[in-house]
Amino acid sequence: MRISLREQVTAAIFAAIIAILSQFTLTLPITVVPFTLQTFIIGLTVTILGMRAGTWAIAIYLLLGLIGMPVFAGGASELQALLGPTGGFLLGFLFNGLATGWLLEKLGRNYPGAISANLVGAAIVLLFGALWLQISTGISSSAALQSAVIPFLVPGVIKAVAAAIIGLLITKRLPEKFLTPAK
Repeated sequence: MRISLREQVTAAIFAAIIAILSQFTLTLPITVVPFTLQTFIIGLTVTILGMRAGTWAIAIYLLLGLIGMPVFAGGASELQALLGPTGGFLLGFLFNGLATGWLLEKLGRNYPGAISANLVGAAIVLLFGALWLQISTGISSSAALQSAVIPFLVPGVIKAVAAAIIGLLITKRLPEKFLTPAK
């Protein structure tokens, strides 16, 4: 898959935006997983840029964290962030980008399609997060669901719907040459 220079630059800009919004976190005593704007901006990025450039933006963001830049939630970085209890969410972002982008291509850039695609992407992130939390901490499946899924269901739905709606509103106002067309 060849990605144009324009798409690479746009992806890099969105990777920086993801890094900035990832710093807005709220940790509650009911879970080790913080509430962040990461899932919102991941969905928004893919809704605006499409699968190829959107997933590339997510990959750049993850690579920045892996090389030591404090871009993950709470300023975390490096391999320990990916191997820690919340690492599954980070890995899930890549699969969110692929799934959301693919579904947008299949369903079209319309409100029902974008909302459905973003909801599936958000569910993928929660699934990866719960599975990795269970593996990395040794807790039960039930405890992982209670800690990494249940508290995030309603906020996840709200963020997914908002990412879809705002993403479509933004794409309608951007020049055609800026966007990677959905097929």
